[in-house]
Parts: sequence; structure tokens; C-alpha cells
Amino acid sequence: MALASGVHSADTGNKFEDFSGIKIAPGGNPYDALIDACQDSPAKLQSLYATHRTSRNKQQREKFLSSEFKDLNIDPILLRLEKPEVEPGFKDPRHCLVFWARPPDHIVKLARHLQTLLQAAAPNLWLMPPHRMHLTALEITHSRTAQEIGDLVSAMRPVIPELTGLTFTRRSRLVKPMISYDLSAVAVSFLPASGEKPVSAESSSPPLEHSGESNGSASGGDHYTYHHLRRDAFDVASAAVTINSRYVVPSAHVTLGRYITQDDHKTPEMRERWIQTIENINKWLENEVWEVQDGPFIGEWIVGQERGLEGRCGTVWYGGGRTILAGEGF
Repeated sequence: MALASGVHSADTGNKFEDFSGIKIAPGGNPYDALIDACQDSPAKLQSLYATHRTSRNKQQREKFLSSEFKDLNIDPILLRLEKPEVEPGFKDPRHCLVFWARPPDHIVKLARHLQTLLQAAAPNLWLMPPHRMHLTALEITHSRTAQEIGDLVSAMRPVIPELTGLTFTRRSRLVKPMISYDLSAVAVSFLPASGEKPVSAESSSPPLEHSGESNGSASGGDHYTYHHLRRDAFDVASAAVTINSRYVVPSAHVTLGRYITQDDHKTPEMRERWIQTIENINKWLENEVWEVQDGPFIGEWIVGQERGLEGRCGTVWYGGGRTILAGEGF
């Protein structure tokens, strides 16, 4: 999206490329393709999510360390919002309509710790404020006018309560956090659970059931995954509006930070340090957080803990906008 001032949208140079190897045919519910390809197997779904994030990290590592590296993809809109002197009076014109899963407190605690570790290697990294952290479960549309989004909200009002309430009975677990990154931003990503041992009271509680499908607790076998939740959210929303989403790739990520300057990555040595920091963090996560029950950090997240899905509209990039309705948490 090119703006009146000639500034391009933050993600213009950031392609949402699917590394899972699954091709999604146009039409219908795009989340069904992955579920069908995996024969509805949580283990296979987790494997494809893992393939996507590890393959993407490998690609981005090569870009950072390449002798042909030129620049990071600086977010020009965030730069103007954070430094008003660049373009006085600038306002983000991109209005969106999304449904977020808000991380519970223990995931926010982990995310804040990860931000501290990352900022040690990149002091100028813009950090997502903890109260704005979110996982985009479903993006309806993006980069529209306020009037267009207002019309879509009106059209969706009959289904918004059902959509935001999905996680109260349809519970899915996310596990195995890992830092994912590219030339624009850095995030903590999760995988749909597949039989990992429970590490919180919520995950070992008796499962709720709906239409014969179990929740995401260990006792339910993790049959209902986060990808199933995305599928169901798409079905509910598409009954009311046409969905124009960028987020179909098999990823469950919470943005931790974005680049608004080249200063921390100007030299090959600085970029090498950045990549090494990320790889060290990922080793620590795997060894000290994954499936660890009594450690200082918990890496398991049952979507809907503390808060249900949250309908959000307006200038939602960077965690902004306003809440339309938030579903009941557990």
C-alpha cells in the first residue's frame, strides 16, 4: 500500500511465503488444505509448522550473513510514529479488522525476557509493548479506510460473539517457543501441540467437548489444534464477509520487535552477533523452557487462557486499534 506521502506499507518487502510445502488451492477454507494433507494428525500438523519456521529462519540467516547484504527492511511507518520529527503530523492510514489471541501472563513474562536478550544485541530494536502483544488468529482484511472497516464490522456483528467465544470450548495448545526472524522484524513463534506433557494446571484439567471434538489438553490428545481453531474462525467469519487475509501460512507468532534503524546491523560482525544471539536464545528455549514444568518460564500456551479471542479494528499494526468484543477466558 503506497501512502499519500510516498511511504510504502511496513510489510511491502516482507513476503508471507509458505515453507511447509503444502499448496493451497483458491476458494474454500484455506486452512483445510493443511489439515487434509496431514490426515488430521496433530503430529503431522506440528511437523509442518516446524518445517515452515525452521526453513524460514534458515533462509533469513543466509540473507543476514550474505556478502551481498544491503539493508534491513526498515518500517517507515513505525519510524514516523516513533520519531514524529521525520514527518510531523503523520498518521498511520492503514485500518484493519482482525481477531487476536492475547498471550496469558506467563507467556508475556517469557516474551519480555526474550526482548531483553534480543535488545542486548540490538539496542535500537523497537520493542512491542507487553500490553499490546498478540497472536493474529484471523485477519479479515488490512490496509483499508476507516469507512471500509466500519462497514465490515457492521456486517460481522451477528457472528462476532460466536467467533470471539470459540476458545472457551475449543481449546488448543501451543508449545515449543522459538525466535523467528526476518529482515523486518523478530517474533516468538509456537507450534501446535502433539502429545507433549502438560506443564500447567490448565492443560491437565478435564477436557471440554464440542461436537465430539476434544479440547487441546493432554487428556484430549491435542486432536483439536491451533490450526483447527484458525479453520473454524475462518468458517464463522466467512459466513458474514469476504476474507482478505495475509496470514494463511502455518505460523503462530507474537511479534517482539521491529527494525527502525540500520545502526545495530551495519557491519558483518554486528549481523553475525545478531544471528548468534538468536541461535543461542533458541538453544536456551529448547533446553530450559520446552516441556519444563518447574522452571522460571513456561512455554505452553492454551489459547483462550485468561482471555478469549479479541475482535480488533482500526490502526492495529504495532498492537493498536480498538476492541470490538473480547471473548470469555478460562
